[in-house]
Amino acid sequence: MTNSIAEMEEADAFIVIGSNTSETHPVISTFVKRAVARRGADLVVIDPRRIPLVEHAAVWLRQRPGTDLAVINGLMHVILRENLAYEAFIQERCENFEALRAILASYTPEKVEAISCVAAEDLVKAALLYGKAGSAMILYTMGITQHTNGTDNVKALANLAMLTGQVGRRAAGVNPLRGQNNVQGGCDMGALPNVLPGYQVVIDAAVREKFEALWKMPLSPQVGLTLTEMLPGAMEGKIKGLFILGENPAVSDADSAHVKKALESLDFLVVQDIFLTETARLADVVLPAACFAEKDGTFTNTERRVQRVRKAVDPPGKARADWEILTDLAGRMGLGWQYDGPEAIFREIAACTPSYAGITYDRLQKESLQWPCTHAEHPGTPFLHKERFARGRGLFFPVEHEEPYELPEGDYPLILTTGRILYQYHTRTMTGRCSGLNDLASQARVELNPADAQALSIANRELARLTTRRGSIVVQVKVTDRVGPGVVFMPFHFAEAAANVLTVTALDPIAKIPEFKVCAVRVEKTA
Repeated sequence: MTNSIAEMEEADAFIVIGSNTSETHPVISTFVKRAVARRGADLVVIDPRRIPLVEHAAVWLRQRPGTDLAVINGLMHVILRENLAYEAFIQERCENFEALRAILASYTPEKVEAISCVAAEDLVKAALLYGKAGSAMILYTMGITQHTNGTDNVKALANLAMLTGQVGRRAAGVNPLRGQNNVQGGCDMGALPNVLPGYQVVIDAAVREKFEALWKMPLSPQVGLTLTEMLPGAMEGKIKGLFILGENPAVSDADSAHVKKALESLDFLVVQDIFLTETARLADVVLPAACFAEKDGTFTNTERRVQRVRKAVDPPGKARADWEILTDLAGRMGLGWQYDGPEAIFREIAACTPSYAGITYDRLQKESLQWPCTHAEHPGTPFLHKERFARGRGLFFPVEHEEPYELPEGDYPLILTTGRILYQYHTRTMTGRCSGLNDLASQARVELNPADAQALSIANRELARLTTRRGSIVVQVKVTDRVGPGVVFMPFHFAEAAANVLTVTALDPIAKIPEFKVCAVRVEKTA
């Protein structure tokens, strides 16, 4: 996030796009709802489903799944047409504006309506609310990124924020809400194929030299593979082994049947986790790990806030903290790691990661700190890009709408989109073991619009078979107008009716993330 959660209560307007905030980030959603209820903030929700946040919205734009970029470009077209662009900010802090202006010229409200099914007058209203706001925040999650053009979607949101000067100050910015408590921290530590800790790129020789001196080990200059590249590599025999930590791709990844075959084709699979997941059941070796309450360390949350985590109870049986397992494993491989605990590891993090340089366990005993925190007296950074962007001037990146990889046709006349629900989480590795949550949501249910249900002669709570070009599942139907005609929604949490048996493996060419949010599906009544 460029900005902080607390700033949400100060914002004059919000665009929430690709985020079912009330169900996937329920605590954060309360800040948005308070801003609306107490300060009269204007909320624009852009989502193909009638998510709970729509109840608080001034405008709801129900776009056809896969047309987010056209809608965002349409918002910018109206802002330019109405002279609401922040010209001084653009001139002083940005570049490539004329190229963006040229692209946006064709994205009239009428054209956007034809592409996205969003009414032209609603698009205009939303653009005026955002464009006229004193301070406005954009919130998004994987409803934006899990597309073949997900990277372009994010670039378009950055264009929108820069166009209106809604970045580099309080209660503004472009704010991706992270899906788990330490996703941001994992990225910060270099858990990406192209960077080392602190987003220092691996292809930079000077960066590699710094880390080679610290770790006393030569480093490859090659960019690594993403998970969505590793699994095809396993099928082709190029990848012989995988070490999977805290991940359950057998349920969470697209085209689950193909994922299982890829994992089974490996010569050696190790899974390190707190429970025996569907993926762990395929492993040659399972290493039992401690959960968050059974170990010490730090988490870095969605707003870049580094916080101490303190051990509350001992781990059960032979389970151990991840750092202990990895350090012992490295020792047996002759790497000679010397850590006596999480604090020693954090000292190394601060030494090699400039944005963490001023953070210490002593400081974290008393406070949490948001990076960048570059020296011992630095107070942390509530919002980014105050004086300048990391690259100097902000780069407008013109992007055009492209249709999803797979569209409804013939035998597959409907659009399937997937997501999460409030009462279960991810692949239910943990929530599936909570009886109270299972009482509230014990099984998968596919949402079907009443018009589609009537045409298919399917009643509420009856079973239906969903079929795509990848596979088929049987699931209970929930007839609801939360989804529009022609669209069905299904959560991916439930292994017994795994939505990702159906989803497409087409990838964003840059981020390599699958298009979980759009594929063509057939729905049939079944016994």
